[in-house]
Amino acid sequence: MDPHLLRTYVTVARLASFSEAARALGYTQSAVSQHIAALETDLGLPLLTRRPVAPTPAGERLLEHAGALLLRLDAARADLDRFAAAPRATLRVAASPLALHARTLAALPATGVTLRGLPPEQVPVAVVTGEADAGLVDGIAAPSDPLPPPDVAPLAATGVAEEPLAVLLPAGHPLAGRAGLRLDDLADARWLDAPDAGIPLDRLRAVHGGPAGGGFRTALRYEGTDTRTLLALAVAGHGLTLLPSPLAASVPGAVAVPLVAPRLVHRTELLLPPGVPAEPTGPVAEFTRRLRG
Repeated sequence: MDPHLLRTYVTVARLASFSEAARALGYTQSAVSQHIAALETDLGLPLLTRRPVAPTPAGERLLEHAGALLLRLDAARADLDRFAAAPRATLRVAASPLALHARTLAALPATGVTLRGLPPEQVPVAVVTGEADAGLVDGIAAPSDPLPPPDVAPLAATGVAEEPLAVLLPAGHPLAGRAGLRLDDLADARWLDAPDAGIPLDRLRAVHGGPAGGGFRTALRYEGTDTRTLLALAVAGHGLTLLPSPLAASVPGAVAVPLVAPRLVHRTELLLPPGVPAEPTGPVAEFTRRLRG
């Protein structure tokens, strides 16, 4: 299967338009049509309906594989490019919003840094495809336990920070006077669902161990990556959110109540691409040394 044809197919399916895909890829519309026809001939199956442009059942199944296949090809190219690349004088870091805190920000070099905030699942992708030299991801885990490894490609992950967790509540909330809270106390509460800016509710459900899809109902879903917006929504009473304790305690007009059970921490990890030496050089080395110091 030709990856160029596959990439064209994914773009057409995503945009639902041959002409829009041609503009996005820098091809002519006839070239896009030829790519799709060639891929359909190779596989012996129709992949798209034309009016409207939409994947067939076989095309839907191909899309389930295509993203991972193209990502691994991009990762392989980026990995090999590192052998020929000259040492970089700058540092590109991709980070999930809650991975940016006092410790990680203080570790950044004084100059020559590009810091890119991304949803958590996109940070490993940026590292393996060479868009970033290093990544910072966060999540909840038992103390000293690593985060689940990303499934995009092998990456070297190192824990760089662990913080206690707290539930952020408006000052007048009925639970605001508690000395501590358990997840069991909160399963029936109204929550903010902010998977790109905070801790996803699916993760809380998994840790809680209740029935699939049960508990931790969404009062409001926020689809941005701005942590300040998430905090403002919590203060305004639109739902609860679980945060690293230092961040939760710093929010005026709200109360941070420690999470006491189960024993969980907010963990931040440094991600480096495969093939990076144990003792890297240049800006990556300075950043790594400061994080581990």
